[in-house]
Amino acid sequence: MTEQNTYLIKGASLLGERTADILIEDGKIAEIGDSLESKDAQAVEADGLIALPGLVDIHTHLRQPGQEDAETVETGSKAAALGGYTSVFAMANSNPVADTAGVVEQVLSLGESAGWVDVRPVGAVTVGLKGERLSEIGAMANSRAKVRVFSDDGMCVWDPALMRRALEYVKTFDGVVAQHAQEPRLTEKAQMHEGTVSAELGLAGWPAVAEEAIIARDVLLAEHVNSRVHICHLSTKGSVEIVRWAKERGINVTAEVTPHHLILTDEKVRSYDPVFKVNPPLRAQEDVEALREAVADGTIDVIGTDHAPHPTEAKEVEWANAANGMTGLEQALSIIQMTLVDTGKITWADVARIMSQKPAEIGRATDQGRPLEVGEPANIVLVDPEAKRTINPEAQATKGKNNPYRAMEVPGEVRATFLRGHATVLDGRLATPINQ
Repeated sequence: MTEQNTYLIKGASLLGERTADILIEDGKIAEIGDSLESKDAQAVEADGLIALPGLVDIHTHLRQPGQEDAETVETGSKAAALGGYTSVFAMANSNPVADTAGVVEQVLSLGESAGWVDVRPVGAVTVGLKGERLSEIGAMANSRAKVRVFSDDGMCVWDPALMRRALEYVKTFDGVVAQHAQEPRLTEKAQMHEGTVSAELGLAGWPAVAEEAIIARDVLLAEHVNSRVHICHLSTKGSVEIVRWAKERGINVTAEVTPHHLILTDEKVRSYDPVFKVNPPLRAQEDVEALREAVADGTIDVIGTDHAPHPTEAKEVEWANAANGMTGLEQALSIIQMTLVDTGKITWADVARIMSQKPAEIGRATDQGRPLEVGEPANIVLVDPEAKRTINPEAQATKGKNNPYRAMEVPGEVRATFLRGHATVLDGRLATPINQ
């Protein structure tokens, strides 16, 4: 705990609905009201700013251990704080893979040492992400990291029998399997979305059915064993329809979409700029429109950044040899404002639900995603919705400069982020980690 742990946020718009002051004391929201005063508090002027609960990213790649040239828990955590996040779930495809209690506890410790956000490790479903046998799921769940989300993200758990066993296993401790839906036999040598653009460019296509077939299979498996399944980075109109059908049927499925799939299409691939190479690939305009509608109607539950930093040499090569992935932690909220809030599809209260409350609930992060109410942990982000900024990847905290929004003007800017009452970001700049 730092010496300065008392803040008085003056005149913020709570969820964009009502204006009030927020008094933060001892890591919690002590009081909410009009014209509050506190002689001990540091005042934070928030006139015109939206107050939201601290954002939670269910899908982040922090690359550590083993790939520190791409990102570290420290640099990724700083990027997350600047993006308004107070908690991120770190995917398992590190080196070594997070498939043992030892590795997930290492990631947890790295997050605690960094102190910018709560880092919650995701455990691998299978050993080495190879899809051959289950990892130490129980040991990771019982470890100090208390892992509740398991994913082979980057790879699909393609074996239906193995997927069934994983769903049965996590059910015993209320965990969830987060599936990277990609039928491998249908996407061999795929370079981009299969459609008109891929045909014109002569690039091997990644068909929508490769995603949709796995989602259809897995929601039926989840229903069969009465377990929870989460669909990572859903990207097609058909996938939306399957998830919508599954929810109507009462199946315990949740789904995420990335910011980049809500704004970018396969037309970007015509440039052959590898920054636009991602998995799942950028889809067609009709998919983008279906995804936006699915967020608006609740079919898609959460926004997951799929923040995937790479070293320069992995991206600045010819298209066929470039790594998949884009960064996005520092722009996610702006892209959601641009595509969904400013277009009238959702409200700021909806943003709180899809970027904080619901991802925390899916990951069983019980102390995150809480409402802005007295007595709750003071995990808060203040955003200026009227700000305009031009994206410059070189100025970001993340090591990954593979940012698809380079030179794009976007709305909204995070002005402050509070993690349990500690200001990790103030005046739009990094302040200090919670452990200093």
